[in-house]
Amino acid sequence: MADDRRTSRKPGRPVSGRSGPRYAERLKAERKKAAREREAALVRARKEHQHKARLTSRAAILVLVLAVLAVSYASSLRAYLQQRGNINALEAQISQREAKIDELRDEKKRWEDPAYVAQQARARFGYVAKGETPFVVVDANGNPLDASAELGDPSKVADPDKRVWYDDVWDSMKIAGNPPTKVRDPKDEIKAPKEDLEQ
Repeated sequence: MADDRRTSRKPGRPVSGRSGPRYAERLKAERKKAAREREAALVRARKEHQHKARLTSRAAILVLVLAVLAVSYASSLRAYLQQRGNINALEAQISQREAKIDELRDEKKRWEDPAYVAQQARARFGYVAKGETPFVVVDANGNPLDASAELGDPSKVADPDKRVWYDDVWDSMKIAGNPPTKVRDPKDEIKAPKEDLEQ
């Protein structure tokens, strides 16, 4: 009975299911599916590439716009800072001049006081009131000192007339040890200076 079974297999064909019209159709369908998948992958790759290219061009345009804005704002900022510095300098100058105006107003009020006017007349022109005796301070050469000169402290100035006794003793010992060899004769006649004679 086992020998009575008939099979549709032709002799020389393999027993596996890789033959027949169904296998060919299935193989053809798989190839079409693979081709479609490859085509879809290519389309996706092209779209991604175009999208990246679009992003790159957009990014370049954006960077260019930002650079132009930065340059324009930098020049504006520099002009603003320069003008701010000028304004600060002018405000400082205005405050100095206002302080000077206040000083001049105070001086004008002082000049309206008769006592201040008299004091300035004494200091600048040497005026004195009736009954006062003026004194003029002179320097070592006899020239009058101006108002800006300051007198020294008398306690700190050395007195040329005040000498200690041992300086005199030492000077006399030096003279005794080396007496002068040439002594001038006394003058018989005293003449007045030429300036006095010319007057």
